[in-house]
Amino acid sequence: MANSDNNRRKFFATTLQSVGLTALGGLLWSGYSDEVKASPLVLRPPGALPEEDFLKACIKCGLCAEACENRDSNKNKDGSKRPGTLKMAKGGDHRMIGTPYFIPTEVPCFMCDDIPCVPVCPSGALDMPSLLNKEEELDINKSRMGLAVVHKESCIAFWGIQCDACYRACPLLDEAITLEYHKNERTGKHAFLLPIVHSDVCTGCGLCEQACVTEKPAIFVLPTEHSTGRAGSHYVKGWDEKDQERVKDAKEIKTKNERSEKEASDYLNMEVEY
Repeated sequence: MANSDNNRRKFFATTLQSVGLTALGGLLWSGYSDEVKASPLVLRPPGALPEEDFLKACIKCGLCAEACENRDSNKNKDGSKRPGTLKMAKGGDHRMIGTPYFIPTEVPCFMCDDIPCVPVCPSGALDMPSLLNKEEELDINKSRMGLAVVHKESCIAFWGIQCDACYRACPLLDEAITLEYHKNERTGKHAFLLPIVHSDVCTGCGLCEQACVTEKPAIFVLPTEHSTGRAGSHYVKGWDEKDQERVKDAKEIKTKNERSEKEASDYLNMEVEY
């Protein structure tokens, strides 16, 4: 009888312990998920699907990071081996555990011609067809890992100091980043050479970010959806016939008020009315 009571106590103790650990695990995972959702500024490998789709498709196998680490071109100028660009997220990285990402200031993407990280992806999270050119060959220049953004107040080129570090570091020289000449009206003798990023060419490799000479990079790569704006669906490009197709069945809506009775020239050059 005593032995039966002991077994019963052990059973209930073990059950309560299991329930407690499950609840604790659920709380920890919930907190971690919230942390990840609050940290969306993460750069993925070339060819990565949009972030939401990428997280669903990625099976966290690590093959892309392994291919990146072991690529033949993964060497410094002196012949020594350098660390791979891609990291696999672990606890505390503020990213979904087991997913690949990179930090340009530490190790940017070196734009490998054969893009070794992409063909090894078994799940399609890294979309190889999106990187194929007209000849059906892998083309790293078609990659859009992110978009470089220049912070004008921090960039010393906008102060009038000559600097072209980001321009020279860009692998698509004079295409993804160009230097725009502006006369320095303050001195009348000098010129501004301002770095201008072209979103239709920039791959988001981050080589410019790593090369920036300021204490914190004045040029940095952000995921494209966070670095570019988007016009509302009600705005139409009048010069684009394809874009006009979106509103071919739209009905005209007229809004009339007191100002509608006036000509535009009657109020556009006046002070703001409150």
